[in-house]
Amino acid sequence: MKICHVTPHLPPDQGANALLPAELGRWAAARGDQVRFLSLAPAQGRAASDDLPGPVRRLPRRDRASGLGGVLRIDAWRHSKAISAALDATAHDADVLHLHSNGLIVEVAAAWARHRRRPFVLTLYGTEIWHYRPRWPIDPFTRAFRGASEVIFYSARLLARAKELGLDRPGLSVIYPAVGPAFQPRDEATRQAWRAALGIGEPLVVLNVKRLHELAGQKFLIDAFARATRGREDVRLVICGTGPLRPDLERQARDAGIESRVTFTGLISNEEVARHAAVADLFVLPSLLEALPTVAVEALASGTPVVSADHPGGVELNELFGDDVLVVPRGNTDLLARAIVEALQQPQRASPSSIELVNRRFGPAAVESAYSAVYQRAKGAGQRPEGRPQSKGKG
Repeated sequence: MKICHVTPHLPPDQGANALLPAELGRWAAARGDQVRFLSLAPAQGRAASDDLPGPVRRLPRRDRASGLGGVLRIDAWRHSKAISAALDATAHDADVLHLHSNGLIVEVAAAWARHRRRPFVLTLYGTEIWHYRPRWPIDPFTRAFRGASEVIFYSARLLARAKELGLDRPGLSVIYPAVGPAFQPRDEATRQAWRAALGIGEPLVVLNVKRLHELAGQKFLIDAFARATRGREDVRLVICGTGPLRPDLERQARDAGIESRVTFTGLISNEEVARHAAVADLFVLPSLLEALPTVAVEALASGTPVVSADHPGGVELNELFGDDVLVVPRGNTDLLARAIVEALQQPQRASPSSIELVNRRFGPAAVESAYSAVYQRAKGAGQRPEGRPQSKGKG
């Protein structure tokens, strides 16, 4: 099978809509499928390193025009033409297109596929639905949603929200993100050795892994950590990730008098994240909005329990994993601090049933199998006359 992934992001970008296409491509190539990628230049000026299992074509990110050009959307028209030409070169013989997230590149790809009667599937990660506002009289994203062979959601609550917004149709499903094999429980001797190798001297570790952004809520975590560990020197807070808020967060830690017990690692490799997840005693995710926080599931896979804000992703994880995911109200520093205190009084590891559930629902084999079935169904639909489903006989 020939599969073309179309996504606004690929590594080195770190978003889910960058990591999943790369992962799916590797799995497909290992099955013997041919894979190609169409994406945009890396965000934030990072250098592209296309260590992917197939040709990658990247387009420049759009410079939005100002003045009359912006009103007439001349920049969008030009960029649409460039995307369409790139699709002609990249996806002309694809059996299935897999579109990720939203934006102009996805909207153009959906129209391109419909015009050529090529089947495409669409995976939605969160922002497309949380911020959905149809544009009248014609909304390209809604047309892409309606025209896809199947639409896959990153979480059940994201799918439910789409239905609330009137985005209901046949062929909707949930496929959770994959958690890699690097995230697994480690024995106490390994945890102690890794803690020392990471330069962590304290016996207890609170961990957060997320881009340093307003929606990630690290400011609530720093405040809550300062309250929860007042008078203690045996707990370290480790925040993994990069982003525009780092100077502000460092200043906040300094003003709270906990600067010496807070580590900002910056952007680190997945292997380093896995080590931090294993040595941590508690993972805290105070985000204001999440569809399905993979980083929290990675912590659970490593045996580390989670305290999450009550965003939709946190609520869904609590429904799945029970007591191993404690949920507190978003932005409530007092209750977050209390949850941290209680979790650190008698540190516990995640239950065997939680780890088994991660393997069963979030394991690479399960996710690969689910998407492989989606591709096969889409390809089969595309091979029928004009991509229409076979008619059912009477009786």
